[in-house]
Amino acid sequence: MKRPSPATVALGAMVPVVRVLLLAGGVVVAGNGLVPARYAPWGRAVVLALAALLVVREVRRRRTGGAPAGRQALREGGTRNELSGITYGHALMADVISQVTFNDVRMPVTFKGTLDDAADRLAESVRKQWRDEEEQRKVQDPVPLPVRWRPASDALTDHWSNICDAQPGALPVPGPLPLAGQLHEIVDVYRRIPSGRLVVLGRAGSGKSILTIRFVLDLLKARTASTEPVPVIFSLASWDPAMPLRRWMTGQLERDYPGLAVTGPGPGASTLAAELVERDRILPVLDGFDEIADGLHRRALEKLNGHAAMPLLLTSRRDEYATAVQHTKALTAAAVVELTDLSPADLEHYLPRTARKATATSTVWEPVLRSLREHPQDPAGAALAAVLTTPLMVALARILYSDTPDRTPSELLEGRFAAREALEDHLLDNFIPTLYQDQSPARRARVLHWLGYLAQHLDRLGTRDLVQHVDGPGSRDLAPHPDRPGTRDLAWWQLGHSLRRSSRRCVIGLVAGLAFGLVDGLVMWGVTCYAFGFGPVMGLMNGLVNGCSFASMSALVLGIVYGYRYGETACEPSRVRVRLRGGAKEMRKEFAPRMAIGLAGGFGFGALAWLMAALGFALVVAVRESPGSALTAFLATRFDQGLNAALLYGLSAGLAYALMAGLEAPITIETVASPPDLLHTNRTTALFQLLVLALVLGIMGGVLYWTGWFSIASWVAFGLVGGLGGGLAYALSMTAWGQWVALSRIWLPLTGRLPWNVSAFLADAHRRGVLRQAGAVYQFRHVRLQHHLTRTFRTTPPGGADRVRAERAV
Repeated sequence: MKRPSPATVALGAMVPVVRVLLLAGGVVVAGNGLVPARYAPWGRAVVLALAALLVVREVRRRRTGGAPAGRQALREGGTRNELSGITYGHALMADVISQVTFNDVRMPVTFKGTLDDAADRLAESVRKQWRDEEEQRKVQDPVPLPVRWRPASDALTDHWSNICDAQPGALPVPGPLPLAGQLHEIVDVYRRIPSGRLVVLGRAGSGKSILTIRFVLDLLKARTASTEPVPVIFSLASWDPAMPLRRWMTGQLERDYPGLAVTGPGPGASTLAAELVERDRILPVLDGFDEIADGLHRRALEKLNGHAAMPLLLTSRRDEYATAVQHTKALTAAAVVELTDLSPADLEHYLPRTARKATATSTVWEPVLRSLREHPQDPAGAALAAVLTTPLMVALARILYSDTPDRTPSELLEGRFAAREALEDHLLDNFIPTLYQDQSPARRARVLHWLGYLAQHLDRLGTRDLVQHVDGPGSRDLAPHPDRPGTRDLAWWQLGHSLRRSSRRCVIGLVAGLAFGLVDGLVMWGVTCYAFGFGPVMGLMNGLVNGCSFASMSALVLGIVYGYRYGETACEPSRVRVRLRGGAKEMRKEFAPRMAIGLAGGFGFGALAWLMAALGFALVVAVRESPGSALTAFLATRFDQGLNAALLYGLSAGLAYALMAGLEAPITIETVASPPDLLHTNRTTALFQLLVLALVLGIMGGVLYWTGWFSIASWVAFGLVGGLGGGLAYALSMTAWGQWVALSRIWLPLTGRLPWNVSAFLADAHRRGVLRQAGAVYQFRHVRLQHHLTRTFRTTPPGGADRVRAERAV
């Protein structure tokens, strides 16, 4: 049975509450005319009590399993948190709202076109993405490095009869295919394989990523029909083999190409991404089999063998793939090739063309290349020749010496680089300082520290996932492994998860509570001074008391809700854009569910706001007069003010969330969700929703003031505190953008882990070539660089050896 959406569950739970609210609306409209003034407060109290009773009844029914649909527990498969009263209601409300409003398009727009149209648009997006990335990495400047390959050993290859799709009993039995080739022949070699399954092996830095990019671009260039599959690169480092491969691919497509999250054409269709994957309209280019956690290689290969009919291209380092084959079997029906090393002739034809001219016929590389030819037995020369056999190290050497006018490659032949490891460390150590040579030495040292922290953050994410899925003795020793690949996807919405769960909960609650309390304190200070005649000192005291009470309560509630909702997984960013005109008509189907959700959340918030205000007022009276008068002051607080607040916030929040449904539209298929664009979209959506809520609250407060329900002071207090304070607290705690602000823009920079402008820092690192962009996330240029930064960060204190290396690069 299909699981009902959270919106359906919320709407069903709110039906009896909405009935009571309709009755309350009647009291609001006719209260001043039809109901005698002396009975109006009691009538409103009865309405509020009935609504609260029904809410409690619905919550208890769902907690005891009486509801036909909904959550049977706060955590699936676990023990339900013992949250009581308002806390439980806030947790349930925040869970539903966060899923419906901020995370994904729960009722996605239907795609206006055919699946062929979607495939063609995706193909154009993929082509633009990887063409730009190839240009960013200077792969074609001036010419590509000569990446070549040869057939791998027979022990790593499946039966040729399977690779050639031979029928049982067919003669002659197919033999090895001619698979040797070089970079510009990759598509031709792939098309020689009848099964359409190819594995490319190579050691670290041997050019696997360059090959996959060229394969995708050449295959798209040769694509002539809309029915041909679209090649898409997937980074296997983020794949947990416990998840079905097609489902994981669907999620990756929806993340990187948000337009594919809309519903495909035809009745009963799922998302476009799922339709393309299920109908084999995607050719997966699975990059980095070796980057899957060590304990999961065998399981991953078994899962891939379960999709024997799926054409694909898989890349991996040789040792990891060979070990997995020994424990199970080779990838079914897949031909296997292995990348070869660069030769000295390749270096002589490439490196001089990348450097400036020293004379009319020579460059700075001539002495180095001549020494390698004439003195091959020299220890430093032998080490350099061994290092410069991979495209990665050649690219690093080019950046350090060809692209830097004040450095000479002759230093690579010095005796201190007689060991291969020392030379590789030298190239990796100086790579980032060279790219940031326009910065001061102190700034370069901080950049190294920040990048090292990001690399360790990715390592922690991968280690955490590994510990969750690898069983058996020794699993506790996985975390400190220095060469563990971790994950490669550097997502801005996951940066805060480098902190412990308890730390994140405290930070989120503290930031959201301070925002709420600051707004409330300032508003109540002004209201008590100018509306109630309090002096500046007592007004300030009242503002402080109210601000502290609201801050502490909201920090506690929002911290608990955050820990429940996002304790394990980060809040996913929104995949919609806000448009004042041209919003998706299909999104308007969410009007009723969002109205119900807003009513529930706003009603509870209003009641809580009144209670906290009453307690704060009682505390001020106790300080001003005597402790014994606090209870009298609390009991003297008009109960109908609580109903006013609940009705105002409930109707306003419901109307605001419902109006947003008509202003949202999914990102188009042609739009590749780059990290800056996705962050900007989420910030715009969250702030626009906050603005709409504040405007609706202001208008509703004005209407109630005009009908005589509100005074000017109540209008201002309820509108500003609820709209600005409550909306800001919710945005900072329950949206991807808000959590990014609280954790990545405030706490991590405050503790020195990251720079203050993280987004600009990441974009600059991508522009300089330290990071590459893979859809909605960044990745380090090469996993070898990520490992090196991780080890350096673990062993080097900030400002230590990093500063020395930065100064050497001057």
